[in-house]
Order: sequence, then C-alpha cells, then structure tokens
Amino acid sequence: MGRAKEILVKVINSKIANDFIKKNHYSKKVVPNSTLHLGCFLDNKLHGVMQYGPSINKKGTINLVKGTGWNEFIELNRMAFDDYLPKYSESRCIAVSIRLIKKNAPQIKWIISFADGTQCGDGTIYRASGFKLVGIVNNTALRLNPKTGEAIHVIQAHHLKITNEFKKWKPFKGKQLKYIYLIDKNMEITKEVLPFSEIDEQKAGMYKGKKITIKERKNKNM
Repeated sequence: MGRAKEILVKVINSKIANDFIKKNHYSKKVVPNSTLHLGCFLDNKLHGVMQYGPSINKKGTINLVKGTGWNEFIELNRMAFDDYLPKYSESRCIAVSIRLIKKNAPQIKWIISFADGTQCGDGTIYRASGFKLVGIVNNTALRLNPKTGEAIHVIQAHHLKITNEFKKWKPFKGKQLKYIYLIDKNMEITKEVLPFSEIDEQKAGMYKGKKITIKERKNKNM
C-alpha cells in the first residue's frame, strides 16, 4: 500500500470540508445535511475529504437492510481527493473512516452510497472497499438545467420547488449504482446483491467521466 498507510484521517471543520469539495468534487456541490466531515492528510496537508450524513431519502432507503432503526444507517454522500495522494489512498481512507464510525458511533449498522455513472464513475472505490452492489438503474434523478448548464438532482429540485420544471429537462444519459457496506455483519440486505459483472452486462461502466467497461480497465491495468 506504500505511502497510503501514512495518511491521517480526522474530523475537520465543515467549512474547510465544503471548500475542498467545491474545488475538487466533479459536481462542485456539497450536500447540506452532511454531519460528519473527515479530512485526509498527507505531509501535513489536506488532500482528501469524505462527508457522511443522514440519507437524503431515509424512508426509501431504510428497508434495504432488514431490521434497521431510523438512526442506524448513514450515507457517504461526498468524497473527493486531489492528485497528490498515492495509489490505494481512497480505499485506505474509507477503511479508516469506517473504523472511526464503528468506534465513535456504534449505533450505525451500515453505510449506503451511490455512484454516478452519468458524469463520474461506477464505484470502483466502493468495490475495492468491500461494499455490495445492490442496484443499477437508468438515471432519472439527475437532469440538466438548460438555462444554467447545472446538474440538478430530483430531491434538490423538490427543495427548490421547481419539480414541474425539472420534469421537462433532459436527463443525463447513463446509470446510477447503489452500494451498501454492512458494518454489522449480522445485518441482512433485503435487496438482491448483484455480481460486479452486472455492471458490464448493463453497460453501466464509467471511469473518470468516460464510458468504459470493467474488463477494458483490467486489460489496461487502470
């Protein structure tokens, strides 16, 4: 793992985290309900941020794992790293963050996160970190505001009270992928856990904003 082992992961101020996300995340947006902000430091400088918070759609998510209490799961809703960090840094930082959650918030039984196969990637880091793939769907949640060129999520449109206008906009082409990590291994996922090969089967592969299959990446050692 090399220098990735030297990365220090610790809680940071929300403003520092948000500023980093706006600069380095492909969406340039933060999630307002993020409550846990973790910074990833190497050589005494901030080079990565992970933000966790309540799931945006708790009612629609809670039943993905059997017997889940209202406050027993959390969403990894933003993650961004700059180019300074070495290989394997992302999976190393996620592993450390999970240990921190397990130690300091033992009520949290599992984590959900989503991969945007329309603009970013299909969740390579989640798969490397032990997450289970539980869903691949055609994108309808992200649409392009033709006036501003901004990507708007359906939930964001709801909060902005522009749902009717949103429905008229063109969706981004591609897939949305859903991943779950069970901190408590005794918990049971209620959805079918999909083999990662299903990503290629459904033509959902994307890496750094480019459509590419997992098989092609393996052949290119990406």
